[in-house]
Amino acid sequence: MDIIQILDKQSCSVNSTAKTKDEMIAQLGVLATRSEQGRNLGADVVSAALSEREAQGSTAFGNEIAIPHARLDAIDDFLMFIVSAPKGVEFDALDRKKVKLFFVILGPPEKVNEHLQILAFVSRALSHTNLKAELLAARSETALYEAFLRNTSFERDHDDTPRSMKFMLVNLYIEEYLYRILELFIENGIEGATIVDSAGMSHYISNVPLFADFIGFMNESKHHSKTILALVPEEHVDDLVEGIEEITGDLDKKQGAFILVLDVAFYRGSMKMM
Repeated sequence: MDIIQILDKQSCSVNSTAKTKDEMIAQLGVLATRSEQGRNLGADVVSAALSEREAQGSTAFGNEIAIPHARLDAIDDFLMFIVSAPKGVEFDALDRKKVKLFFVILGPPEKVNEHLQILAFVSRALSHTNLKAELLAARSETALYEAFLRNTSFERDHDDTPRSMKFMLVNLYIEEYLYRILELFIENGIEGATIVDSAGMSHYISNVPLFADFIGFMNESKHHSKTILALVPEEHVDDLVEGIEEITGDLDKKQGAFILVLDVAFYRGSMKMM
């Protein structure tokens, strides 16, 4: 999938004057119907779907950004558009800041994995580039649209050609890394992984009487870890390792995480979560 195929310039909008969450959701419904993909949906249908999703928890995840999204039976493929609101809109954000950028994603119910990939991609793109500043500076829908495409790329190979797979193990002593790395996996099309609660060596050594004097010197937070186990296509390994080290720092110089990649001689079945 290429982002240019789903990002619709006709539905993008700059300088929204919506003041409340309800006003913005109603406006997003109207904007969706400007596109060819959303023309037959009906603004009320889109707004209702977005409101239903917001009732499950705000899609404003902080830093003045929200990604309202919904799955609709009446849509055949994905529709994405961007709306800027320079004065900000109260949107129940986790950090309580007003939202100034809205990335709206609408898609069919059955394309769950693709939906997750797009969500993860947008989230990571905003955290790793100057994209936010450029979008807020855009003075027209065309500038908004082109700024996003210029700063991002989103291509996935969905053919059925068998691919060489690797087994990747990522061990983490710092739990905050876990969710960012899972987001990275989803963005790279890794559709399933197993997360195991594990214990470090210090957990057991601290219970041995011989080493009792050292218990106080052992960092309790380092006793427990999370281990991600996943089958990944060989061609994604380098990108995943690079992405993980963007999150954790250089693992040859820092503690707290470990990556192991092994050849796979045989596998059967799937680790897909859906």
